[in-house]
Amino acid sequence: MSRAADRPFDPPPPLREVEPISRVRIWNGETPWLVTGYEAQRKVLADQRFSADTLRAGFPHQSESTEERRRKFRPFIVLDDPEHARLRKMLTRNFMIKRIDALRPRVQQIVDELIDAMTAGPKPVDLVREFALPVPSLVICELLGVPYADHEFFQACSRKIISTETPPAESMAAGDELRSYLRDLVAVKQQHPTDDMLGHLVSGQLAEGLLTIDQVADMGVLMLIAGHETTANMIGLGTLALLRHPDQLAELRDAQDPALTANAVEELLRYLTIVHSGRRRVATADVEVGGQLVRAGEGIILANDAGNRDGEAFPDPDTLDIHRPARHHVAFGYGVHQCLGQPLARMELQIVYGTLYRRIPTLRLAVPFEEIEYKHAMVVYGVHALPVTW
Repeated sequence: MSRAADRPFDPPPPLREVEPISRVRIWNGETPWLVTGYEAQRKVLADQRFSADTLRAGFPHQSESTEERRRKFRPFIVLDDPEHARLRKMLTRNFMIKRIDALRPRVQQIVDELIDAMTAGPKPVDLVREFALPVPSLVICELLGVPYADHEFFQACSRKIISTETPPAESMAAGDELRSYLRDLVAVKQQHPTDDMLGHLVSGQLAEGLLTIDQVADMGVLMLIAGHETTANMIGLGTLALLRHPDQLAELRDAQDPALTANAVEELLRYLTIVHSGRRRVATADVEVGGQLVRAGEGIILANDAGNRDGEAFPDPDTLDIHRPARHHVAFGYGVHQCLGQPLARMELQIVYGTLYRRIPTLRLAVPFEEIEYKHAMVVYGVHALPVTW
């Protein structure tokens, strides 16, 4: 669905005009259910009668490319419990709040060094290329144990994989390249153990026979893509949204209370909801949702961007308000499949939003707002570039 050209931060108008649950037609002619209401979305995501298994008949794939790729690449997010829970548990300790908080000084250092380099060079700069993309890429590389020197390679593969316009053969090739890269890295770590996320999986679960090399590689692919694409787009798009709300940007820039910065992160996550392709499930039993009977074998798409703009859950939902208590949003999903890396994303965004505008208080767009190009055809929404100056 197309967004309104003059309202790039808002969900597509058709999402606001349909019933809270209704039938839609997707790319392959199938007619799954579309759920736009906040409470109905949470009900579905919390109900394990709705399967995340992409191999089940009736699962509403995003595109031909994603359907083809999911037949071969099976990370834990496309599995159901108990296998989903078994694999997810192997990574959970890496994202515990205490561990993530211990990373704050290093992330702060990364952010400050990138700002130092930006401000020392010529203006204008593309904030996406010089800052938004490097911050989470550096962080996830250090966490996983992936050489940052290879960032151009894995970022290029990632762009092809998450684009809904990539031809199936090209998407599969990009996935194969990235998986092969991770397999090679795992093999190196088998010979030379490392103290990082992949290294721990290799010396622990892989060595004990609890995981195969392919499963470790698939986990690495998932963490690498999700760990930089989502946060990078939130930095770029979030900055643009704040530049369009200068009073709130000024308040955030001058904030002395970290709680306000943390709250602003939650509101921007709600307001922008950058994973705009919908969380997808298929019913394994007949279940009533929002007054409609969803039968076993029928697909269901949860438009989280619309759910986060549901006026019953968030009064005056189309207004950005950094004071709004918005943490109950569904930008990270809900239920057993909710985003594993959300503590890391929150921490990174808190540091970025709490540092960038304070360090560069006169930050502004270097081109007219109308010239900004958006990632309409990507699973993760954002801006392709953000030219800024100061």
